[in-house]
Formats: sequence, structure tokens, C-alpha cells
Amino acid sequence: MSAQRSHAFSSADIDALFAPFGRAKALLIAVSGGPDSTALLLMAAEWAKRRGKTRIEAATVDHGLRPESADEAKAVAALCARLGVGHRILQWKGVKPTSRLQERAREARYRLLVDHAKAISADALMTAHHADDQAETVLFRLLRGSGVAGLRGMDHMTVRDGMTIARPLMGLKKRDLIAFANTRGTPFIDDPSNVDPRFARARLRALLARLDEEGLNAEALDRLGRRARETEEALAHLTAEVEAQIGSEGAIDARALFATPTAIAHRILARRIAEAGGRDATRIGLEKIETLAVGLRDALKDRRAHGANVGGAIVRLTAKGRLSFAPEPPRKSSKR
Repeated sequence: MSAQRSHAFSSADIDALFAPFGRAKALLIAVSGGPDSTALLLMAAEWAKRRGKTRIEAATVDHGLRPESADEAKAVAALCARLGVGHRILQWKGVKPTSRLQERAREARYRLLVDHAKAISADALMTAHHADDQAETVLFRLLRGSGVAGLRGMDHMTVRDGMTIARPLMGLKKRDLIAFANTRGTPFIDDPSNVDPRFARARLRALLARLDEEGLNAEALDRLGRRARETEEALAHLTAEVEAQIGSEGAIDARALFATPTAIAHRILARRIAEAGGRDATRIGLEKIETLAVGLRDALKDRRAHGANVGGAIVRLTAKGRLSFAPEPPRKSSKR
């Protein structure tokens, strides 16, 4: 469905959004109580009621960061009760971090939601990310110097710890989701952190409003993300061909690796490091890969050995040009 579409959603429109999940026995909807997730919950409940084949459940994560959060979670529970949807409040317990709060809260939220989705045997966890969120994500990564893989933004579906994360609303604008919730007469919560300048996402929303005046709007950023995804798919295809030639396991010939285009060499390095270090390749900063590649190229040119510790992996280059990757050894305890 196009992001430009009117907010007057028909049953057919909603069915089209959920069509990829027609065979799902159970779906978990992440609901914060804001307009986006409230709209997703309402759509999912209507779709499931018409079909009578898929069980819909919802969960709300109470981060405990604001005094109102507990009451907001209870309000979502009350809405779910009216809709006949099972609901669970998941609490982020323990001492809260003093730095990178939103990032760590996000990690905790996904961990709690994924664990609960598995516990109820859900086929997928659904989140209410939409076109405006995608624009913010692309802009955020653009400002931080991300490569093509980062500029593609969020995928409509990903897998996290074995659980499918689905984002069926990615083609819709926030204003349309607000209008949909209003047409159903369903109240929602306005989270004050969304406009709190202490948080990067809130500052980005304000920046987007200013950039819109110069033509760099959500549609333009979405277009950039789409083109980045297309480029990323082409690079993935070419990378697979190169790896088939130089080998995807064990030590490889560094000269053969660096004879390939830089972007492909970087991708292979990131994948091999992530595999050895047990990390997500997308979590290894591009700057680290670029720095490693420069060091390896220089050592290869001088015919000398080189070693580095990156992303939980030990990277070793021999003087003869053999490049290997191994897990970082466990760190010794400081206790005596």
C-alpha cells in the first residue's frame, strides 16, 4: 500500500497488509499505547476476527522510566480486554543505565518481546514502525556515516534470536495511523519522550521538519532507502560469487580478497569477523572494518604479518598472505 494513500482504510486494505501472515497460527503485537501501535492492534484484531484462523495476542513493555508508564500499560490491557485480545505487561526490571538510555531500553524491549513471543508460540512479533520511522532511521544513519547496508533502513521483516520481526505498516504515514485510530474512536497515548530534545530520535523529528522545507522529506529519504536496498542486494549477490571463488570458510588468500572491489572486500571481512566473534555483522562499525582493511593492505604490500582484534574476533595475516579469523579468547578474571 502506498504511503500516499488516504487514511480511509477498507477491510480489503487491512487484509492486504496482513496477507503475508495468512498461515500464521498466532501473532504477538507490540503495543505501547501510542497511535501507531494502537492502530496496528485494531487492524490486527479486525483482520483476525474476520478470518477466525489466527490468534492475536499483545504485549506492552513497561520500562519503568516514567511515573505514568504503569497506568499506560494498564490502559492498553483494558483496550485489549475490550477487543478480546490476550495481553501481557512485560517489565524491564533492574537498575536503569545512565547513558545511551533509549538504545538500551530498545534492546531490553526487543529481548522481552521476543522471549514472550516464543513463550506463546507466536509465528511472528509485529511492531508498528511506519514510513516516518523509516525516514528517521535513514537520516539517523546518514548523519552517522553509515554505508549502503545501513542506508537501506529497516526491512519489512527480520529475524532476531530465531523470531520473525514483522513491520506491516512500513508503507503508511503516521498521520494516517492516527486518523485510523480516531475513526475507531480509540484513545491513545502521546509519549512525551517523542519530543524530548535529550533523545536523538526527538531531535531528528525536529530536523526532518526543517529539512522538509528544502525538499529532503520523508518520501525522499524513503526513496534513498529503497535505492540503497537495491544496491545492497546487488552487492550481496556479487559478494556471494566472490566468496565462492576465494572460500567462505577457513583461511583465505588476502591478495585475492583485496583484488576485489573495496565494498565487497569490506563485506567479506565483516561477515567473517561476525561469524568468528559470534556477533551481528551489522553491529560491527564500518569505520572499524575500513581501518582493519587499511592495516591489512599495508601489511600485505610489505609482506609482513599483521594481527587485530575486531568485533570479538582475532584477525591474523601471515607474511605469506594467508588471512584467518578466530574467536577472541575469554578474558582473564581480575580476581585473585
